[in-house]
Amino acid sequence: DLEFTIQEGKLYMLQTRVGKRTGIAAVRIAVDLVNEGVITKREAVMRVGPEQLAQYLYPIFDPKQEGHHQPVGKGLPAGPGAAAGKIALTPERAVEMKERGERAILVRRETSPDDIHGMNASVGFLTAKGGMTSHAAVVARQMGKVCVAGCEALDVGADGLVRFGPRTLKEGDDLSINGFTGAVYAGQIPVVESEIIQVIQGTLNLADSEKYRYFSTLLEWADEFRTLGVRANADIPEQAIIARGFGAAGIGLCRTEHMFFAEDRVPIMQQMILAKTREDRERELAKLLPLQKSDFIGLYRAMKGYPVTIRLLDPPLHEFLPKREELMVEIARMELNRADPGSIVEKQKLLARIEELHEFNPMLGLRGCRLGITMPEITRMQVQAVMEAACEVMQEGIKVVPEIMIPLVGLAAEMKAQKELVREVAADTMRRYQTKFTYLVGTMIELPRAAITADKIAREADFFSFGTNDLTQTTFGFSRDDAAKFTDFYMNRRDRCPRCLSREVDQKTMQCRACGLRLSATPENILDADPFATLDQEGVGGLMKLAIERGRRTKPDLKLGICGEHGGDPASIAFCHILGLDYVSCSPYRVPIARLAAAQAAIKAADDAKAGPHASSRLVRRTRTAPHRRARR
Repeated sequence: DLEFTIQEGKLYMLQTRVGKRTGIAAVRIAVDLVNEGVITKREAVMRVGPEQLAQYLYPIFDPKQEGHHQPVGKGLPAGPGAAAGKIALTPERAVEMKERGERAILVRRETSPDDIHGMNASVGFLTAKGGMTSHAAVVARQMGKVCVAGCEALDVGADGLVRFGPRTLKEGDDLSINGFTGAVYAGQIPVVESEIIQVIQGTLNLADSEKYRYFSTLLEWADEFRTLGVRANADIPEQAIIARGFGAAGIGLCRTEHMFFAEDRVPIMQQMILAKTREDRERELAKLLPLQKSDFIGLYRAMKGYPVTIRLLDPPLHEFLPKREELMVEIARMELNRADPGSIVEKQKLLARIEELHEFNPMLGLRGCRLGITMPEITRMQVQAVMEAACEVMQEGIKVVPEIMIPLVGLAAEMKAQKELVREVAADTMRRYQTKFTYLVGTMIELPRAAITADKIAREADFFSFGTNDLTQTTFGFSRDDAAKFTDFYMNRRDRCPRCLSREVDQKTMQCRACGLRLSATPENILDADPFATLDQEGVGGLMKLAIERGRRTKPDLKLGICGEHGGDPASIAFCHILGLDYVSCSPYRVPIARLAAAQAAIKAADDAKAGPHASSRLVRRTRTAPHRRARR
């Protein structure tokens, strides 16, 4: 976009800026220019921003229609895309709406694992609380659904009404949410579906989609340059199929606990938790084994020989039980209504067990490998399901590459104890099926102690996968579900008056219009970016670097990956390339973005190597001095 004038026969350039264009247009232009011989494939790959590909992957609002609606609220764009439907205030109501052929928008204060069946039935989620890595946000990106989180204007009342300031809606009313901008609208805005998804799901012929041909061509070129592998986080076969359609070369994280939240499995899981003896627990686990094995069979079939990394049970057990406060209210109502005494006793037993499991800080309590060590029957059942599924798929003539991942390891002895149990169950299973195949046993590095003692843990592990969601939490001491309350302030402190904290600072006079303070310098931001969205290279990245150096010193062929939400963030992917990881793993719908970002990271690293160290040092100096120049102005 050029602005110029000609005066007395001379050309004067007044202004230049990048012309506004959609991501779809950017891809088309880049591919066309290569086909016309104007630019190279390398240049084409560098001309498209990875995030621009999101416009290909998700439904969008009809641009002509969205402009006619005024938002009633705004939150964080936590799950890209556009969704329109009817308000559902409970997971059960969302399921009912889907069964009637209606599109549901699940509206909650915040979501929890208990809501998973309703989230699966909804086209999008809207929450009053939570940030970019809240439960709702992570599940939305995993499922490829739309999510707006942390909408401060939203009040979900106990009276069944939904309020956005003066505007009041009720369950069943129409609502539209934009996961690209965070905007929330009353009413339904027409949605345009993604052609790419339709081709992958087989509902649209490849020959009929010009968009898909441009999209796939650019990504094929990107794959010629990248050296970093790209896997997907997938918990069910349907997600794995989508991931393969997007070009994922394996599953980097299968969260086995998500399989237990299915409606038919939660009661069995609850009975297992309520069991008083190991024998009773084993009896309930035996009911879960064939169900979990069936899921693993589906994942192996979908991956067709690519690695499948399966994380053993990670969350604390209380997540599978009803919420303590809600159960207390239910018991009180049953007693008031003189319900069946036997039913009341059962509920009271459940409440007593919830009280036993109650922890002041459950995310640092009895979870992960600690569960597997104190209740080895859980690990035994899960490993048996993993290995039996692998044996049966092998017998179908399909190659399998299972990778069993032990969560929340902080001590080498924890890793050793769980690995020995895994090896024992695996050997017994392969002996029963009279078959052999290679499998790996590794761990997530998600605690600072694990990173610091990586040399010792590596003696027991075949691979490390950095769980950067928890590693960021435990390094910063931030709760990822609550950090949004102050991280936005930390990232925008430069725009605020240091006395009254308002954003009414005149950038020319450097005087606050609210309190009159004249600033001598612009305040510096405390954070440059949300550490849960983009990897903190100095702190969390420093621990990762330490773990890599120490781990590979012990085991040079140690496989290294990342499976947190950062695995789909372009800036974080570039850092992972520099660290020398083998792969990144991200939500299925982020796979194309990760493929392009990995290619750009490889190209940039090669260019920097040619330019030599002086170019990078000049860049560092410019970056460091920029804030002072701004302050003087």
